[in-house]
Amino acid sequence: MKKLVILGAGTAGTLMLNKLRGILDKSEWNITIVDMYETHYYQPGFLFIPFGIYNKKDVIKPKRDFFPNGVDVVMSQISKIEADKNRVLLENGSVLPYDYLIIATGTKINPEETEGLKGKLWHKEVFDFYTIEGALALANYFKYWEGGDMVLNIAEMPIKCPVAPLEFVFLADWYFTERGIRDKVNIHFVTPLSGAFTKPRASSVLGDFLEKKNINLIPDFSIAKVDNENKKIISWDEKEVNFDVLVSIPTNMGDEVIARSGLGDELNFVPTDKETLMAEGYDNIFVIGDATNLPSSKAGSVAHFESEILTENFLDVIDGRKPRAKFDGHANCFIESGFGKGVLIDFNYTTEPLPGKFPLPGIGPFSLLEETKMNHYGKIMFRWMYWNQLLKGLELPIESHMTMAGKRV
Repeated sequence: MKKLVILGAGTAGTLMLNKLRGILDKSEWNITIVDMYETHYYQPGFLFIPFGIYNKKDVIKPKRDFFPNGVDVVMSQISKIEADKNRVLLENGSVLPYDYLIIATGTKINPEETEGLKGKLWHKEVFDFYTIEGALALANYFKYWEGGDMVLNIAEMPIKCPVAPLEFVFLADWYFTERGIRDKVNIHFVTPLSGAFTKPRASSVLGDFLEKKNINLIPDFSIAKVDNENKKIISWDEKEVNFDVLVSIPTNMGDEVIARSGLGDELNFVPTDKETLMAEGYDNIFVIGDATNLPSSKAGSVAHFESEILTENFLDVIDGRKPRAKFDGHANCFIESGFGKGVLIDFNYTTEPLPGKFPLPGIGPFSLLEETKMNHYGKIMFRWMYWNQLLKGLELPIESHMTMAGKRV
């Protein structure tokens, strides 16, 4: 029996488990998936919790609900990947030999990377919304907050779902308007980028949204520390921003097992061929989702598009051929802009978000780089698609490669 081991049962790992279980000959392949947590989180839903749109029950389900029959499930922390010996060591003492390995260990926030960030004000007046604990704490805080300076700060790039910070301040503008205290809330968007977003054309459009919504954009701010005593953030070049409540997107890093295994870069992301999705230097290790160091977005849509490419290349490799499919960096993101509207962007490694229409059979088209109610419905509808189609590895009506159909150059 050939052995395939998948590390991580988040979005990307579960996707690949379901896709390959349906393709590989069950009499010839043993598939094992490893994860240390039983609960699956719909992470895009964390954004909505602070504003009372979703609650905890809306974003959690048991991971085992999405595992197909006939696979081995191991719930354990991973101690080390010994790539030179084709085996994985687990904290429970087990050793998993493999013929092929798929790394889908994701990324997580590391507030400890910034001096003072995880201090005495953590989840009291300094929050994150990239964890369920942070999102719930923030929801409780906002219910009773009476106004002041709300600062959202991105510590450094890359981050998971790079549009989420923008969505947060857009929703905050809506939420505090609905509560009748928007005139008492000063919203500041503080970023290390030179503009609102990583892509120039989209950055210009989204920057205009910030201005129209009276949200203060503070670019080129590289945070050095949080001064909890005086409630301000300080940059390396000694710029200061005062806050009454700080919403932080801390440094995002790959899993610590990647560092322990000597497989990662300085942020514990695995150096990965940006087209084939194979780990650099290995002919039997693939990497997918947030665990890669690819210059693409760390988002669920990217994991979906990558899964199509990885599946094709995996089948090529096990048949002794060179991988032929090429990932183009395709990302597709609905951006919640508040007041029941949203924006859609579609881009890849070489083409930035463009205006126009995005064709989607039976549902679309959706408007690109334009604020519409239809785009908001697309954002809300995605949660159903995530639980019922995407995680199960089912076909979605969106091509893995970006198309120029409907776009205006």
